Formats: sequence, structure tokens, C-alpha cells
Amino acid sequence: MKLLPLACLVGLSVVVGFAQNREFEPDKEIVYKSFDKDPLELNLFLPKGWKASDKRPAVVFFFGGGWRGGTPSQFYPHSRYLASRGMVAVSAQYRTSGSHGTSPVECVADGKSAVRWMRQHADELGIDPDRIASGGGSAGGHVAATTGVIKGLDQKGEDTSVSSKPNAMVLFNPVSDTSRIERLGDRALDISPIQSVAKGDPPTLVLHGKADTTVPYATAEAFCKAMMDAGNRCELVGYEGRPHGFFNYARSRKDYTNTVWHMDRFLESLGFLEGEPTVGRPGDPTW
Repeated sequence: MKLLPLACLVGLSVVVGFAQNREFEPDKEIVYKSFDKDPLELNLFLPKGWKASDKRPAVVFFFGGGWRGGTPSQFYPHSRYLASRGMVAVSAQYRTSGSHGTSPVECVADGKSAVRWMRQHADELGIDPDRIASGGGSAGGHVAATTGVIKGLDQKGEDTSVSSKPNAMVLFNPVSDTSRIERLGDRALDISPIQSVAKGDPPTLVLHGKADTTVPYATAEAFCKAMMDAGNRCELVGYEGRPHGFFNYARSRKDYTNTVWHMDRFLESLGFLEGEPTVGRPGDPTW
């Protein structure tokens, strides 16, 4: 599979769309991983009435950008919505080839570090360590998926007795099969979610455009089939005529609303949320 340049542009288009909207500014930023160049931060969105003593469900999102670039602000709207529903929502920074000169293997390690750090610091974040979801789009969907299905590839020196595996996954047009991406060389299979699925992997929701030419819809179908064949829950919602990145807030408010509604209902079914969504049902124009 060849990733097209669009995969690198999705995050940028979202930033331009709402960069001036302070509604989506994070409430807090915390460094979860440090390097000589640019420490990595978690951008936190906190629900009304949040206290450190809470045991709230949590989610961490990873941005798209072909493992080359991108920005956590891509998932600020999703994070603010879930915070409004009572969750602690996080949009994570992770290393890319553009920011740190790294490969997708390091992206996987950072994703695992983010989930592990949140679990280790659950008492400070006011979250339930047994209700942490990972999410993301495109290459970020790949990072989110690897936290749930890839064994090993943890950051050296971390306490691996603390699990980096989330309790649920919400994936937006994820790269779920890296086995044929030439630039990954002999690491292509090591970080390929579909080849790593096993019984006991987290329940998963996949939202994917059927007209996606960057990450073909067939890969989402194959990933969900592999998950279900292994005895895991995997729900796939396909969108007719929708291209790569269709779910982004700035690209289509209707598609954003639709996918957020499905995300809400999936998380509610797992006990992460209570009550009815505060976005319209699929098909409603906006929220």
C-alpha cells in the first residue's frame, strides 16, 4: 500500500479550520516523555467539575500525517466533546520524521508510552486506569491500534509492569496493514496491526470512508474480520463516497458529527459514557 501526500495534509487543513477558535484550547499541557529535542506533551481537556480524586474514563488521541508530520490539534474538537460528556480527553504529541527524524517504529513506542504514562499517573489525572481508550486517524489511527495489538516495542527503560494496552480503541481511517509499505523495510511486519491481532485485544470501533484511496476501505474490513475471528469485538462503520480524512471537524461538520455520534454510542456501550449524546443522530446537519 502506498500512502499518498494527502495523508500528510489532513492535520494541517484541520488546524487552519479552527486555529482561532478558543473553544478547542486544551485546559492543561503535561510533558510525558523527554528528549534532547522537543519534549512530548499531552494536551488535556478536563470535564466540568473535574477533581484529581475522580475516577473518570479517559481517552488519548493520536494525530494523522503519514508519520512525517501533523499536530495534536487535529483531535482537539473530539477531545473537547468527550470532556463535555465527562471524560478526561487527551490529544498527544508523538515523534515524527519531520519533528524528530524518527521512523514509525518510534511512533509506536510513543503511543505505548502515552497510554502507560496515563495509567501510571491515574491518581493525578483523576482517571480510572481500567477505562482508558486510544484513538486516532490515519497514521495516528495506526499508532492507536498498535497500542492495543502490538506486543513489545516499548520505550527502553519504562516500567513494562504497567500495561500500555488501552481498554478500548476508536480508529478513524486507520493504517491497519503496514506489511506492504516499502519504506518500512524489514520493520513492516513488526508494526502491522492486522498481523498482530490476538484474542483479548480491546473492543474496537473503526470509522472509514469507502472512497478512501489513501488507506483502502478493504484494509478496515480485513482488520475487523481478523479481530472478530480472534474473538474480539470490532465494529466497522463505512461511509459511502467519503475520502480519506472525511471525519475531520474542518472538512465536514456533518461527517464529524456523524462519526462523533458513533464514537459516543460505542464508548457508552462499554461504560465509558452515560446518557444520550449531545450531538445529533447520524444524518443531522450539525451540532
